[in-house]
Amino acid sequence: MRESLLFYMYSHNTHNMKKILDSFRDWVKGLFSDEKGTASSKRFVGIICSLTLCITLYHNSFSDQNTAPADGLIDAVALLAFGCLGLTSIDKFVANKNNNTTV
Repeated sequence: MRESLLFYMYSHNTHNMKKILDSFRDWVKGLFSDEKGTASSKRFVGIICSLTLCITLYHNSFSDQNTAPADGLIDAVALLAFGCLGLTSIDKFVANKNNNTTV
């Protein structure tokens, strides 16, 4: 009886874990996809630059001034991240406007 209960708990938890992982994978896929469902390199670059910038700034808040990156480098990564994410937003509105005019 105990073994069957343990097997049921294991198989039930495995099924739930698979559903959670599938939903997470779909969320990540949607995060890096555009409105048509294709992969967007601008979103990928923008998100990677944003994460890198946040991690670098957090790490450097605990380090000496001598090891801090140059201000120009931080500005360049920030502009690249915001530019890529901003271009993705502009593409979204342009695609909506084009869809409305062709209908």
